[in-house]
Amino acid sequence: MPQTSTSTTDLGSVQWMREGILAALKQSNVDLSAISVAMFAGDRVVWQEAFGYANRESGRRATVDTRFDIGSVAKVFAALAVMILRDQGKLSLDQPVAELLPSFSMRSPDYSKITVRHLISHSSGVPGFNRRNVFNFAPIPGYAQDTLKALQQSRLKHDPGELTVYCNDGFTMVELLTLQLTGLSYPAFVQRELFDPLGMTLTEFPLTPASEGSFVHPNFEGRTLPQEMMAAHATGSTMSTPADMMKLARMIMDGGVYQGRRIVSESGLRDMAVDQSAKTPINPITASPSRYGLGWDTVAQMGLAAGGLNAWGKNGGTAFFSTEFFVLPEARLAVLVSGNGFEYDPRSLCEGLLLRAATERGAIRSMPSAIVSTVPAVASTAIDASALPGIYANYDKPLQVLDAGDGSLTLNGWSASGWTVVRTGLRLRTDGRWWSDGASGNCYMFSEVRGHRYLIQRLLPPNRLYWGEVPEGEWLPEMSAPLASAWEERLGSRWRCINDDPQSIEGKLMPRTGSIGAMAERPGYVVWIDDQPWRAQLLRVIDDNEAGMTVKVPVNAGRDLVELRVVKEGSEEQLHIGTLVYRRTA
Repeated sequence: MPQTSTSTTDLGSVQWMREGILAALKQSNVDLSAISVAMFAGDRVVWQEAFGYANRESGRRATVDTRFDIGSVAKVFAALAVMILRDQGKLSLDQPVAELLPSFSMRSPDYSKITVRHLISHSSGVPGFNRRNVFNFAPIPGYAQDTLKALQQSRLKHDPGELTVYCNDGFTMVELLTLQLTGLSYPAFVQRELFDPLGMTLTEFPLTPASEGSFVHPNFEGRTLPQEMMAAHATGSTMSTPADMMKLARMIMDGGVYQGRRIVSESGLRDMAVDQSAKTPINPITASPSRYGLGWDTVAQMGLAAGGLNAWGKNGGTAFFSTEFFVLPEARLAVLVSGNGFEYDPRSLCEGLLLRAATERGAIRSMPSAIVSTVPAVASTAIDASALPGIYANYDKPLQVLDAGDGSLTLNGWSASGWTVVRTGLRLRTDGRWWSDGASGNCYMFSEVRGHRYLIQRLLPPNRLYWGEVPEGEWLPEMSAPLASAWEERLGSRWRCINDDPQSIEGKLMPRTGSIGAMAERPGYVVWIDDQPWRAQLLRVIDDNEAGMTVKVPVNAGRDLVELRVVKEGSEEQLHIGTLVYRRTA
């Protein structure tokens, strides 16, 4: 049976979400074994409940005090830490990072324009995510310094402030800023300024192994694994319980005050809730589910806005855990749900719970209706679509738009087995978008901003409460020159990372390997292919030993870009990606 500590579970909203959680646990594959949730309403936690097993192998059940890794929800703590430092007069949001942290530098001269605001609004332009020794099974110190070293070897992928694209490494720099400005490590500062005054006794950074029974174990392919200990503290390394996180939510709803003590200025919380993406010059979408604030993924959560509610939201994901955190300041509602897997839909569950709770409390009159969508008629006026076909690159899997020759477009996706069809029969409709017959839940758009042409998917989420727009890739021009011979000779080469720590996920579970290839449709570029998980990025050749980033895609499709540097070690070529070092295997 689930473990609960409230007597309010007869509420329709609670019953609805409980049924959804139990269904997810029942239908999941071998990985998801535990989910925990807490909801705040008015002036108290009205529901907290844990489901499933903290350790399935031993049969230990999860309780409401069992801690989960909340992943990138920790970015809210990082943004709050910045606001507290500002309150203390130690920095300003628009101050260049290089002024505050002299050791910070990059190969692109414009790194000097990166501000503190850029770091915590995903708009700095740093490439993305240092993956070396970040997801681990033991404490591995030095991650922030390693990330600083990686950035010193990297270029910017876009000008600071030019667009917002999800970026973990910007938040990791907050760790070093905190140490530089206070003399305290980032975990010690957050403990002193946030965890202790909020009484968050079950929330901490995994600096040492936790006692058995106090945390949820991850699962992988049917096996129960040791504690996950993420090393990127400001980016996503926090373990907590949903009820402990409701103390943070209450402080936010009370304007920065908790139990009579001011934690952060009210102006700091207001600044965190300003849509930063609206200020950027490259912003090709008008209905983005990701309206980045400072630390928040969205400061206008679209599912709750469909019911007339203002909500701030943050998603969190690690190698094994997924979490959603919503705060509704005016309605005085909040929820956090966390699970040790990805086989449930926490966002839709939270949206449904909060909309129902708001209805029960009289904050809104009724639940919003699901959108009923039909495919519009084919446009009667033809347009010149000759510029639309081509390769659209991203950080993950390139896409291909083809002219089918009958007025329709075909969309393909690149995978390990080559091109596979994503959608056929895309025709321009009367609403100006490209739909396939019968596909009423999604369609495609093309947008050009400042010389960048984007493929954008417009889709309904599972609960069908709103249309969201997601950039999928940027059109990539053909190269005028053939691939340099030095890179031609590397095509087909395979590589294995040689400097992952044995206690990292890669060192213990899945060795990090990749290959250098080419795409016939875009000769002159090289393709870096990661094997675990399978990802492919198209890179432009800079010289015989370097290949760099190619795209500027907002939100997610342009995140975590890489650069390749070939370095000679004696007679051997090594491949460097940030601070990761690869040796050629074939």
